[in-house]
Amino acid sequence: MIATIATHPMLADDGKQTLLGVLLIILIHWIFTKLSLHKATKRFLVGDPSILVKHGKIVKRNLRRSDISLIELLAHIRSKGYPDLRDIQYAILEPTGDLTVLPKDELYPVTPEVLNLPANKRDIALSLVVDGQIQARNLQFIGKDVHWLKEQLQKKGFQDIGKVFYAATMEHRDDLFVDDGKGYQA
Repeated sequence: MIATIATHPMLADDGKQTLLGVLLIILIHWIFTKLSLHKATKRFLVGDPSILVKHGKIVKRNLRRSDISLIELLAHIRSKGYPDLRDIQYAILEPTGDLTVLPKDELYPVTPEVLNLPANKRDIALSLVVDGQIQARNLQFIGKDVHWLKEQLQKKGFQDIGKVFYAATMEHRDDLFVDDGKGYQA
């Protein structure tokens, strides 16, 4: 909306009216944001979660109230990886518009905790080069420097950092994943 209002001066010569429109939209957005932080108005503005499927059965009344068709609901559930409605414990329409799908207990994936096994520590992949630009903060985070990065890239066959589309490493490992953006990965 702001973009539409802001382009209005190109069609008409009244810049003040356009500025007023943009400021009004920003003010309305700011007011609704502040009101949604208060308990008394949050429920009215944001809404409550709505249960659309309970124990594998569709709650038709909530489906109608939420203006979602059965076809849309089934498509959302399938997109979450559950082709059979009977596998669903709950499907909840969140106030944000997202659909949370909770499978029946027996369909949850097996985890190391369930099997009483020690869990592997997961690292996060850190981007070191993005579109030819070195990500200095991430290098610093893993305790490495530009010299180390250049050495690693040269080992992978990249002499020019500017030709590296993406390079990343895991937080506690030294191996480097490199992609040139043209289909070559090392």
